[in-house]
Amino acid sequence: MSAATLVSRVTSLFASVDIDNDAYPPQNTVSEKVPEPVVRVVEEAAKQPDIEYHPNEEKWKARTARRLAEDPALVKTPLPAGFPQKLESPLVWEGKDWTDPETWEYTLSDEQLQEIDDAVKHFNGLGKSLGYISTDTFPLPTLGPILRDLSKELHTGRGFFVLRTIPVDNYSREDNVLIYAGVSSYVGSRRGVQERGEGSRVVLAHIKDLTETEPLKTIGAPAYTTDKQVFHTDAGDIISLFVLQTAVEGGLSRISSSWRVYNELAETRPDLIKTLSEPWVFDTFGGDPPYTTRPLLFWKDEHIVIQYARRLFTGFLGLPRSAHIPPITEAQAEALDTVHFTAEKYALGLSFQKGDIQYINNLSIFHGRDGFVDSPEHKRHLLRLWLRNEDLAWKLPEVLEPNWQRLYYTATPDTERFPLEPENRDRKANGGKAAYN
Repeated sequence: MSAATLVSRVTSLFASVDIDNDAYPPQNTVSEKVPEPVVRVVEEAAKQPDIEYHPNEEKWKARTARRLAEDPALVKTPLPAGFPQKLESPLVWEGKDWTDPETWEYTLSDEQLQEIDDAVKHFNGLGKSLGYISTDTFPLPTLGPILRDLSKELHTGRGFFVLRTIPVDNYSREDNVLIYAGVSSYVGSRRGVQERGEGSRVVLAHIKDLTETEPLKTIGAPAYTTDKQVFHTDAGDIISLFVLQTAVEGGLSRISSSWRVYNELAETRPDLIKTLSEPWVFDTFGGDPPYTTRPLLFWKDEHIVIQYARRLFTGFLGLPRSAHIPPITEAQAEALDTVHFTAEKYALGLSFQKGDIQYINNLSIFHGRDGFVDSPEHKRHLLRLWLRNEDLAWKLPEVLEPNWQRLYYTATPDTERFPLEPENRDRKANGGKAAYN
């Protein structure tokens, strides 16, 4: 070995360590024995990748190129045991397959609207609280069977439909809530708890911009702003939105088949399927515990199930990613962006009208929303329910079962609460009592 080579190697060695000079004070005489140096290896703490709530396509492409250059064999990673190479199902679709709204809209007839009006009068005559809304107390003799068939479409067909349209201006706020819950009880009879309070279970959420009335630092989810919502899932089996008012501009609802996204990743980036199926650190934003862990992607009973919300790994606005929990990895950061941009490529835009009710299969479809503009007289306002049809529901991965039990089986008719005005549920999220998604 040449002297130059030896010097280079020694120099490199010492460049990689930190010598604690404080352990070796200057010696009085050269005759004193010099102790062996104590070498402290510096380990750099893991850092959160450069990733934010809003996906950056340039950063995504750069991260992908860097990771593939470092390890070209990633694309040859075997899929997790049991996961299919390709899904074949009506739940696998692309936006271009559904460009004709007549294929996924169901327009209510005058007779059906009258049937709904009669059901409102029937329920109000019972003198019961809204928690008692059901197919028994909100009778729809001819529309009900049609809604049950449409629920089958959610579970085994394309996974979505829009009911058009309820004349919301003809009813009070409470009666609109009654109509929404009553009609929806035929699609899924169980209503999911969206916030837990003392002695009550909130099962109805208002999706509306709250930035004019709430401090920005208290808003941790884009649903309560005019900002764009990136693709994600909520909690629960079926996600429903009822349009009380549209925006002046923007606010287009976007959905995308997570099964189509799976097929593309399984073919081109099986390593990311593996990453998605491994445990991730979910931020509880000051809750107890400070974080939880579980996979995002599951294969259960011949169904791919994906459950995730990007903000739980990146933070958003008033709830940034907690600093003292384990960061996500570079592979996970790439997986988040790849899922988003692949979903975006195959997405379908649904243009809401006032009075529309949208239903989607939350276990097979991602959803998002464009940013929007309100005016003082024209503010976008949606109502949301998380529904479950026990006759048609998919079997769930065991790790999701406790969450579903809390969602669908901890409320009674007497404890279900239907707020008539918006509430900032994320402001109350500390302690883990809100925001399952």
